[in-house]
Amino acid sequence: MGTATKLRTLLASGRIMVAPGAFDGLSARLVEQAGFPAIYASGGAIARSIGVPDLGLLSMGTIVDRLAAMADIVAVPLIADADTGYGNALNAQAAARAFERAGVAALHIEDQTFPKKCGHYDDKSLVPVAEMVGKLKAVRDALHDPDFIVIARTDALAVEGFTAAVDRASAYHEAGADMLFVEAPTSEAEIADIAKRLPGWKLINMFEGGKSPLVSVPRLQALGYHVVIIPSDTQRAAIKAMQRVLAAIARDCSSTAMRDDMASFKEREAIIGTATYLDRGERYGP
Repeated sequence: MGTATKLRTLLASGRIMVAPGAFDGLSARLVEQAGFPAIYASGGAIARSIGVPDLGLLSMGTIVDRLAAMADIVAVPLIADADTGYGNALNAQAAARAFERAGVAALHIEDQTFPKKCGHYDDKSLVPVAEMVGKLKAVRDALHDPDFIVIARTDALAVEGFTAAVDRASAYHEAGADMLFVEAPTSEAEIADIAKRLPGWKLINMFEGGKSPLVSVPRLQALGYHVVIIPSDTQRAAIKAMQRVLAAIARDCSSTAMRDDMASFKEREAIIGTATYLDRGERYGP
């Protein structure tokens, strides 16, 4: 069973799924090993892992290479961030083909102008509804796997208001989107109303410190959501951990003071499966 089919099967079960964010092979493997049914490949986290902000600065090829590396070493479905599709409908079509070849199970594209901004930044701008509808149709036509999930994201809440955001999302559903993603609602009442008004599968972005209030997963399921992504909390935790160990090294010329907060050498090798690779190498050896 391919990962897109796995994801459809999970969605059809009716049980809400939580997909923490990952940005490289190691973080993807950690999410999988923690027992989550899906992984969210955050475009913003991938950008920050390269050292740049989430402002649409990375090329499609750079993102696809990272996604392929992540998909290659995990078995659970990968939900990927395709930003605006990297341009017009033809660009979005090329992106969809590339993402599918990379091994992801789903992607979302958004209705911001190119280059985009993080959904929780201010001063965003949107393309016309008809342009986004055309992109969604182009993406659907480009895909080979009928189980591949197309997610339509709208950033209209902060730009055009609640009613416009719902209207845009509804139009995107009619254009063929399998799942809808209204970014950055600012109250639990908005979160509930979005789920009530929109058809089909719905995704919501929940992370500490964003514009949306944190709502429990059971409550989100009761409201009618199907996927919860938590894009960057893993990366933010890693940043703090690295800062602490670097401070210890700068102070003591050693990380000894941080020993209990670091994975051991053996733990690290177990996480990345070194023994499995070595065993496989032996099988092919002389």
